[in-house]
Amino acid sequence: MGSKPADAAGSRQQQQVKEESSMADVYNHELTPLQKHAAFFDRNRDGVIYPSETYQGLRAIGCGVVVSAAGAVFINGLLAPKTVPANVNPQAFKFPIYVKTIQQGKHGSDTDVYDTQGRFVPEKFEEIFKKHAHTRPDALTDKELGEMLKANRDPKDFAGRVGAFVEWRLLYALCKDKEGFLHKETVKAVYDGSVFEKLEREKKEAKEFAKKK
Repeated sequence: MGSKPADAAGSRQQQQVKEESSMADVYNHELTPLQKHAAFFDRNRDGVIYPSETYQGLRAIGCGVVVSAAGAVFINGLLAPKTVPANVNPQAFKFPIYVKTIQQGKHGSDTDVYDTQGRFVPEKFEEIFKKHAHTRPDALTDKELGEMLKANRDPKDFAGRVGAFVEWRLLYALCKDKEGFLHKETVKAVYDGSVFEKLEREKKEAKEFAKKK
């Protein structure tokens, strides 16, 4: 006969597998833009994003090892506790982010381009460029990006301020053009995650090209 602690552990593990396998059904429905944004990092499409997958996703879009590792710790540490669905009891220290409830992880000090349901708000998106794109109407410079981040700061939300800073500075580093402009179409593509797919594709193509040389 098995011991009660062993039986209990096995039961918890089975329940965990059942709960998390049900998370994959998020892909059976139309995703919100925020869910699409997050889904890029769900590398095995099971509806749950672990730190290792966040790391893999960041590496796939061109981030270095150190940045990717730090990013995985920060992103999952910040978002995982907020996105746990009501019917799920995640294993300790796994820090899973759930695609289905990613809107619960929406932080302060942001642009509000996502609403509370994770939907795209066109008016808020246009507001970014109306307020802060001084050099060109369709792009942001490094200075203008800093201005936007400062304008959106919530003094009472330190984690949100750090989150917004990391997200936007990383985006700028990866996607600015040779003249230092972050283009409007690129920013828009962030909100549905399509920019991540583009960056991953470009990195793969660059690797293939380097092999042929």
